[in-house]
Amino acid sequence: MRYRVHCDGASRGNPGQAAAGVVIYDAFGAIAGRVALRLGVLTNNQAEYQAVLAGMRLVEQLRPSAIEFRLDSELAARQLSGDWKIKNRDLRDLATRVHAAAPDGVPVRYVHVRRSENALADRLANWALDRTSPDSPSPF
Repeated sequence: MRYRVHCDGASRGNPGQAAAGVVIYDAFGAIAGRVALRLGVLTNNQAEYQAVLAGMRLVEQLRPSAIEFRLDSELAARQLSGDWKIKNRDLRDLATRVHAAAPDGVPVRYVHVRRSENALADRLANWALDRTSPDSPSPF
């Protein structure tokens, strides 16, 4: 089955406390998985890449036939697609980890989308940053 993975990284400060939000949709548009993660202190771009890495690890468990990542970070989408060079060493290392985590033989696309198309992933990332205890209300 084909999956669409919406990813968003957030950082309060640059670098600052960071988090990732990931939502996976199946071919019918139903949510097949989601995760919100606190990441520690990272830059915005590092948080975006960590969100993609988390999404790759999560979607791999679903045995996809094809994966499309949708990111509101044009930098991350273009760099992971190979359209733009990755000059920063930390991001290059993260990109290598993302590509290595991709399931063998499965086509993967990275697409830049408007922030409004990534609202749920953004909400998950911000929820992970804002929560102060496991009892904090869910963003759903």
